[in-house]
Amino acid sequence: MSEADTYLFNMGSHFQSYQLLGCQFAVDMDGKEGFTFRVWAPNARRIAIVGDFCDWENGMRLEKVQETGIWEGFSDVAQAGQHYKVLVEDANGNVKLKMDPYALAFETRPKDAAVVTKLPDFKWTDGRFMAKRRRKNVYKSPLNIYEVHAGSWRKPKDGDAEFYNFSELAENLIPYVVEMGFTHIEFMPLMEHPLDASWGYQITGYYALSARYGSLEDFMGFVDACHAANIGVIMDWVPGHFCRNDNALSYFDGTPQFEYWKSFQANNVRWGTLNFDLSKAEVHSFLISNALFWIEMCHLDGLRVDAVSSMIYLDYDDGYWEANEDGGNENRAGIAFVQKLNTEVFKRYPDMLMIAEESTAYPNVTMPVDKGGLGFNYKWNMGWMNDILKFFEMDPLFRKDHFNLVTFSFMYMFKENYILALSHDEVVHGKKSMMHKMPGDRYNQFAGLRTLEAFLMTHPGKKLNFMGNETGQFLEWKFAEELEWADLEQDLNHQYQFFVRTLNELYLEHRSLFEQDHEPAGISILDADNRDESMLTFIRQGLKPRDFLIVVCNFVPVERQHVRIGVPYEGVYAELLNTESRDFGGTWDVAQPEMRTSQEEYNGQPHSIEVILPAMSVLILKPKRIKGYKKGGERDSL
Repeated sequence: MSEADTYLFNMGSHFQSYQLLGCQFAVDMDGKEGFTFRVWAPNARRIAIVGDFCDWENGMRLEKVQETGIWEGFSDVAQAGQHYKVLVEDANGNVKLKMDPYALAFETRPKDAAVVTKLPDFKWTDGRFMAKRRRKNVYKSPLNIYEVHAGSWRKPKDGDAEFYNFSELAENLIPYVVEMGFTHIEFMPLMEHPLDASWGYQITGYYALSARYGSLEDFMGFVDACHAANIGVIMDWVPGHFCRNDNALSYFDGTPQFEYWKSFQANNVRWGTLNFDLSKAEVHSFLISNALFWIEMCHLDGLRVDAVSSMIYLDYDDGYWEANEDGGNENRAGIAFVQKLNTEVFKRYPDMLMIAEESTAYPNVTMPVDKGGLGFNYKWNMGWMNDILKFFEMDPLFRKDHFNLVTFSFMYMFKENYILALSHDEVVHGKKSMMHKMPGDRYNQFAGLRTLEAFLMTHPGKKLNFMGNETGQFLEWKFAEELEWADLEQDLNHQYQFFVRTLNELYLEHRSLFEQDHEPAGISILDADNRDESMLTFIRQGLKPRDFLIVVCNFVPVERQHVRIGVPYEGVYAELLNTESRDFGGTWDVAQPEMRTSQEEYNGQPHSIEVILPAMSVLILKPKRIKGYKKGGERDSL
């Protein structure tokens, strides 16, 4: 360990500290192989490693490295696979056994010993995928995310195993995601955590894949297989708060070490956790190294950063808080940390997805740091999600009086780079599943669900759906049970799954649905004022003039005859998708005839067509033969 390493760590600038601290394979000066153990505990009186290879009572004492706060020791008898803990004696003589904050593996809960582990020497085969990722413009590319809880997508049927490991998940999950037409898998947190009910968001081992799901090498193999199938992998990451269990990071050296010194700022009342001290340099080294560890070691394509609001506001939590020096509620240290995090990630990986789960209207979340923003490149659109679910849960009879819930997002949809997320948070704690939110009988529930999904897919912004949304599962998600796959034996569920697959494929095939997601040129609103009939029409536009689709939404279960729609070019238009097709569980057996334009101006467009709009549906129309532009810019004719 060099002085440069310790200096950078103490200055908050060592971003590969996982190669410095924790359990590291080493060779001593006499050529003996073993493991070096390093622990950051600046206010401890004594640090020792206790474990299988040394005394579990007193263990192997570590020596403090000058004034760095780091303790160090070498064992030439420690072997891979053995277990250990960190014995901490604080300044008052209290002794506790702690989990190694930098350990790469732990026993399966409820046991909590770390496992002596080398960093895997994994042989990656995803060079072509990674090269393609570097060349791709993510903003103009499709991004359709399947959010997954690794422990409950499917459960083993036989044997004693509670969970599939990642080698086993690869055999089923990857082909399913490919078949369904998603572009990315996003996992809820996979790091070590003691309580299943926390879903992984209360972490004890930030550098360890949870033993529930196998080894770090298993996960590397899964990511490699995803990349071979052209599927990206994103993981939820929790840098704001951590598990308060006494055996882990909590008051590690007997003082506030990872957490804030002020107890009201350290205690996260809402989630029962402890907040990281984002003003502390060594915490920066720990957390930013952790983000880069998962990106570098596991070839992740993105991180979804959890609970950003709790890091950037002083008053986000319940209970007492104190204003900043200017009397405001912004956490200056938290904001600076987030900006530093994104700066360091994008410095190394400009093609990375850094996605903020930020639930307020804080400005410039996806603006680069050098322009005054937080520096993420995507943000979940929580406002759209709340409004649209409130609207769809409403009896259709009253929707005309609340039509602004559908149209309000058009006022701000380009203020950030948004992902439209129907996530796990919307199908738990009594909120009902997506299908169960829909009013009416089962037929009308599925009709509403198809309308919702089609509107999501055609609205500007990238896409995310939680597992189970795509099958129309009736029951809420339960973290301890697998999805209700038996529902697919019902015709309406099976047809709805086919609809989602068809919609996903349509999204991938039509550049107008993703090329200009973040630019006003990507959408032309034809009619957003038809409250009385609860209808909405707009055009999604790609980069090429001829590359556009017309979207017609009917948000009530009443069929509309003779619906006139303005179109930009004279010619013939055809139905691309009708959510009320019988193949999807609807009632329409055949597509509507091709639609020839009339010279009647409508919706501010020079031409118009007429369609029948089925009850509770979305129609997507495409130009088939039109007068307008074609390659080279010359005029085209029918």
